[in-house]
Amino acid sequence: MQTMTLDPRVRRSGRSRGWTRWLGAPLSSATWRSYCYLWLMLLLGPFALAYVLVTVAVTAGAAVTVVGLFVAGGLVVGGRWWGTTYRRLAGHLLDTHVAAPVPRRTRRGFWPRLGAALGDPVGWRALLFALAALPVTLAGFIVSTACLVLGFGGVTYWTWFWSLPPELAMDSSWHTPAGLALVALGGLVVLVLWPSAQSVFVALLKLLTRVLLGPTAASLRVAELERSRAGTVQDADARLRRIERDLHDGTQARLVAVGMQLGEAREQLVSGETDTLGELLETAHASTKDALAELRELARGIHPPALDSGLAVALETLAARAPLPVAADIDPEVEAGGRLAPAIESIVYFSIAELVTNAAKHAHASRVQVRVEVAADGGSGILHIRVRDDGVGGATVVAPDGSGLRSGLAGLAERVGSVDGTFELSSPVGGPTVVTMTLPAVRAGTEGTHRTGTGSRA
Repeated sequence: MQTMTLDPRVRRSGRSRGWTRWLGAPLSSATWRSYCYLWLMLLLGPFALAYVLVTVAVTAGAAVTVVGLFVAGGLVVGGRWWGTTYRRLAGHLLDTHVAAPVPRRTRRGFWPRLGAALGDPVGWRALLFALAALPVTLAGFIVSTACLVLGFGGVTYWTWFWSLPPELAMDSSWHTPAGLALVALGGLVVLVLWPSAQSVFVALLKLLTRVLLGPTAASLRVAELERSRAGTVQDADARLRRIERDLHDGTQARLVAVGMQLGEAREQLVSGETDTLGELLETAHASTKDALAELRELARGIHPPALDSGLAVALETLAARAPLPVAADIDPEVEAGGRLAPAIESIVYFSIAELVTNAAKHAHASRVQVRVEVAADGGSGILHIRVRDDGVGGATVVAPDGSGLRSGLAGLAERVGSVDGTFELSSPVGGPTVVTMTLPAVRAGTEGTHRTGTGSRA
């Protein structure tokens, strides 16, 4: 077993760079931008504090009036402006870029709109930040300014001590070359320590900015579920339109042709002219079989009959009908605890079906491997799906084109996300392409305790 040792010269070089960075911190732009940030925060602090006090006072005093509550609600919502100002200030001066909270949704109705304004969590959190940041800013500004003034004054004391009145100057014993040098050295030490002392308060303000002015995990999840639900509704609507179009342009046209051919055959029977009767009946019979095949294909696209026998049977059937060899490995534990919820089974089936189609059509793969297993996660189970092909790779998730139909990998990612699942893609140029999905292993009959979407083929 070989071990790697670091060259002592490299270690010394790293330590020297660290010392140089530490000693040069008082002259760095980041340190002075942080000091400027404290200045601006201190200037904004009294105005923000006054706004917070007015908001609380109006909310408490106007609780008995309806008009006053709308004024209070407007002040709470106005707290969003303060949050935006503080976020931009931190982004420009501290390089701390915090995402904006989820936009406020307007409610319909008098009381819902009033309640949404008064209970706006983003506005209240921004007001709380203004209240909590003021003492931190004040303490940080005092400490930082004191270090800066003492340090700079100590370093330059030897140049201006003679101008001080005797009662303000240091003891005359310090006014010697050795004493002045010691005072200058102490000032230099304070200047070197100044950025570190300042960074403690700036780091606390950064933490408050991230915690109080950014979006919460719950709000992001709600926004993601709403977006996913909207996408699912659009996908279902587009799919129904496509089925209607296929029925109208394909199957319906064939059945109309069959009706016309049978009508013509009946006229020939009535008239006794049976020269082309056999040909007409043969054509009608072939058109009927084609129409039945199209109907079966449409029905399979809506809900494959193989799913009635369980997910394992459906995936084995899918592998047998695939245009390229598919090795499907289904863990028996997937259905050991009972059938999965229909929505989960549909998402798994149609996702794998599309990935297999993509591997054959776009990746030019020669083989696909599918692995489906379930893993325990506390009191529930997590379904793991892994689809790997040996194609050319280079697959990417392309955003929807606005047509309303969520197709391709973007549609799969949205469909999986609609049931609190995850979608990961690894597809380097040259292959292989590996798609890993996780979904909650919701069992049939327990869907009421979970929010699941509906799956359909992209």
